[in-house]
Amino acid sequence: MDVQRSSLCNSVVNFLLEENYLLSAFELLHELLDDGRDDQAIRLKQFFSDPAHFPPDQISRFNSLRVLDPQTLLEEKESLEEKLAVREYELRLAQEDILSLKAEVLKKTESNLDESRGAHANTTANNGPIVQPIMRDISFSGLGPLKDNERLDLNCAVKEYLLLAGYRLTAMTFYEEVTDQNLDVWENSSACVPDALRHYYYQYLCSTAEAAEEKIAMLRENEALRKENDMLKSNGQSLLKSKEMSDAQVMALTKSLESLRKDIKEKESLVQDLKTILESQRKELNDCRAEITSLKMHIEGAQSGKSILVTGSAPTQSLLENHIDKVELLQNEVEILKPTSVYADPIESIKREDGNVRQLDKVEEPQVNDNASSAVGSLPGIVNAGTDMMGKHGSDEATSISEKVPEQLLISLGESGFTGRSETFCMDNGKPSPETDNFIKKVDNRDAESNAERMGLETIQILSNALPKIVPYVLINHREELLPLIMCAIERHPDSATRDSLTHTLFNLIKRPDEKQRRIIMDACVTLAKNVGELRTETELLPQCWEQINHMHEERRLLVAQSCGELAEFVPPETRDSLILSIVQQLIEDSATVVREAAAHNLALLLALFPNTDKYFKVEEMMFQLVCDPSGIVVETTIKDLVPALINWGNKLDHILQVLLSHILGSAQRCPPLSGVEGSIESHLRVLGERERWNIDVLLRLLAELLPYVHQKAVETCPFSSVSDFTEISFTPSLFELYAGGHLEWPTFEWLHIECFPTLIQFSCLLPQKEDNLRHRVTKFLLAVAEQFGEPYLTHIMLPVFLVSVGDDADLKFFPFKAQSELRDLRPQSAMAKRLARMCIIPLLLAGILGHPSKRDHLTEYLRNLLIQSSVQDSQSANHEIINSVRFICTFEDHHSIIFNLLWEMVASSDVNLKIRAANLLKVIVPYVDAKVASAHVLPALVTLGSDQNLTVKYASINAFGAVAQHFKNDMIVDKIRIQMDAFLEDGSHEATVAVVRALLVAVPHTTDVLRDYLMSKIFQFTASPSPSSDIIRRRERANAFCESIRALDATAWSPFGRIRGVTLTALQTSFQIFQLPLLGISSFLPFRTY
Repeated sequence: MDVQRSSLCNSVVNFLLEENYLLSAFELLHELLDDGRDDQAIRLKQFFSDPAHFPPDQISRFNSLRVLDPQTLLEEKESLEEKLAVREYELRLAQEDILSLKAEVLKKTESNLDESRGAHANTTANNGPIVQPIMRDISFSGLGPLKDNERLDLNCAVKEYLLLAGYRLTAMTFYEEVTDQNLDVWENSSACVPDALRHYYYQYLCSTAEAAEEKIAMLRENEALRKENDMLKSNGQSLLKSKEMSDAQVMALTKSLESLRKDIKEKESLVQDLKTILESQRKELNDCRAEITSLKMHIEGAQSGKSILVTGSAPTQSLLENHIDKVELLQNEVEILKPTSVYADPIESIKREDGNVRQLDKVEEPQVNDNASSAVGSLPGIVNAGTDMMGKHGSDEATSISEKVPEQLLISLGESGFTGRSETFCMDNGKPSPETDNFIKKVDNRDAESNAERMGLETIQILSNALPKIVPYVLINHREELLPLIMCAIERHPDSATRDSLTHTLFNLIKRPDEKQRRIIMDACVTLAKNVGELRTETELLPQCWEQINHMHEERRLLVAQSCGELAEFVPPETRDSLILSIVQQLIEDSATVVREAAAHNLALLLALFPNTDKYFKVEEMMFQLVCDPSGIVVETTIKDLVPALINWGNKLDHILQVLLSHILGSAQRCPPLSGVEGSIESHLRVLGERERWNIDVLLRLLAELLPYVHQKAVETCPFSSVSDFTEISFTPSLFELYAGGHLEWPTFEWLHIECFPTLIQFSCLLPQKEDNLRHRVTKFLLAVAEQFGEPYLTHIMLPVFLVSVGDDADLKFFPFKAQSELRDLRPQSAMAKRLARMCIIPLLLAGILGHPSKRDHLTEYLRNLLIQSSVQDSQSANHEIINSVRFICTFEDHHSIIFNLLWEMVASSDVNLKIRAANLLKVIVPYVDAKVASAHVLPALVTLGSDQNLTVKYASINAFGAVAQHFKNDMIVDKIRIQMDAFLEDGSHEATVAVVRALLVAVPHTTDVLRDYLMSKIFQFTASPSPSSDIIRRRERANAFCESIRALDATAWSPFGRIRGVTLTALQTSFQIFQLPLLGISSFLPFRTY
């Protein structure tokens, strides 16, 4: 035995030194020396006396350190700390002793082990040494570095050995030195055995060298394989990631290549169009230049013709006077012949062309003066007379006049189309013809229009210069009256810089425009966009609007959001799903709620204008971001406007539903568990934060809003040709039989019972009992599905799914074989899964499936079986879970009559367990009924239970009375409670007294002063009389109940100071004196107010 003890001690010494637990080793050295075991302390002496480990100069320096002054204070402090450490360690030892008591059961196992070892020793003596001891040259470090779990097992074994060996100081030092592990808790593993170090030693002695080496080799090989496996996994993951990245890059490059090809084609077509336009404009420019040149030549010719006519008028007049007689003789001949004057035509054309030149080139050329105009106006008559004379006599003067007309002028006039019509411009008896008058009027109208246009341009320039100076001096509430002027100036001004300045003024017209003013500004922008076209809208109007996106006032950012939806119609299509969409994406992250709401609404307007669905997934992500917005008004706008627009535009309802279910389940799964104890039911439930609860709630609302689309698509995609009219399709058993044949796929119809319902069941199993709001959402969705698809769908599809999920039998004949196998996987297999089903799925089955009006009889039968027939075999936990499920269905007022009918059956039953369950049910459903129902059903049932001869039933009803008192302040109800409480207190039993006080204690903060007075009087009455029991535990319980009640009364605004002092303090004093409990419940008195 000494050899065994010495070996164990040497093992501990080696472990402490190799693991560098020097303080523990030093303490063990002193304890070994104190015990006289110098032979076992040899290695420790050598280690601590080795100068290589502890240099002498360092030790002398430590010894020369001066002791802090004052010495006595330090010694007292150290002694107190040592006593405190010893006391704490003794406390831990006491706790460990409690745990060790549980291990006494293993003593018989140890005795059997000793017997088998003795037999083994006899066998060895008879047959020779069979097992060779392991070779001692295998070092501890040869096994590789210690793992965390191995280090913990060894540390716990060493600590246990030190305690068993009596080395308590060493054990305490070792416990304090191991700071990174909790040695008080040794996890239940194969290494956790009583007296572990001895077992390790025996196992070591019984093993062979070959087995040890083989095991070490296997461990090393396993470690190498594990590292290699981890490396391969990491390499595989990196390869998968690189593959995904490369695939994504290829897809992105392919998309960009396609878009670049489209852009190149569009730009090539645009270049061709621009070339064509350029050629046409060049031709027009050349024609205009030629026309301007010809008009200039016409003007010069006209001016020279006028000078000729002025200088030659005198000789012509004298010539006419000389030959007047000849003219009169030839007048008749002229009347007959009416010859065409070769000179009158060009000269008349000169007059007409002169008018055109004045109209076209007013700015470049000066107008002809009035005298010249009058001369030209009298010119045709003169030339006409000269023509007559030339025709008869060949007058030289007329010939000289015709020679003075420029030849180029005649040619240009002939080319302009004025030749051949000279007869229409001739004078009729010295007067102009009607066509000549019309021509002159047209020329005058053109002059007037040109003058008006010039004056309008000048007016626009003056207005554009004046508006920026006028706006600041106009009252803010009247600035919208300037909008017509600003719009007119922006639309008509020729300078782009001035237009930009005016557009900037338009959007900054009002500092913080309200809704009406924003509407006026946006209407003005829409009108302006219609008038100026796509190019100017994109390059001038939108940039000025988007400058407001980072403005400090949310009203200005609202203008940006509105412009994205309302001005998108007037920009090129490729701008809508690129630049405008990026602006909207920035706006949905705005800090202001109204801006995000406007962004959601205008994104819905924008989707209908997108040229394609290339940006669908980006828009869908934005939609889910808006749905999970913390503001309710943003969520309402998104669900009402954006979601329908997204479905109609993208036509990807199946993808939306898939992502939606993933978000619902993922939001709950990412929350921390309710408990960290592995294997408990609370470890399966999740603690939802406020944000997660809100997100799940709105996602469930979205799921309910998408239900009509699911129904419509299921109808439209029905694969059975026997259904002729898709608009009138009904989900009947005959249709389900066709579906159950499994010959045709119907994915939209299958989505509900294959994906949606199982996901909701899985999600519900993550919700703790307090999450009634989310269960209500799921229940409402299930009822909506039943209403949308009809009663046959509820009976033959929905009910079997949920019956299987709670572990009941169901008829699956209307499901295909593949769907049946998937639904059978929903059945709970383990005991934990069955508890989760009772706690989380039965409430949905009762309220969401059987709660439908068509299933009222089925609900009654199921509840009767759940509450009455299964009461005997249910355990306490199952009973609590069933009561909670019934409590949830009581939150729906339509089912109260069914519940109370079953409760009366339970109250009238002779089974004690049923009556106790009825009392517990009445207690939990009290918060969900009104005063009328409480008076008519709850109180009579409780009075009946309170009159029962069984004390357990009677005491169970007392707690239910406390719940009624907590939730109702009706005088009649309070009086009934007082009468019943008096009846409970008449028997004077300790249990009844404590139960009544505790039941009324809960109701103190919520009940009336009448019931508070009643409770206070009863407490005073009880404390004034001696305790009926001598049992210290009962007296303690009674005193604690009274003190808690007094503290609850003291915390309310119940009575004035005098009454509290006269009654409450008297009751406290009497409690201390009569019960003689100076220390019992003392913690309850500490929070009292000071009077």
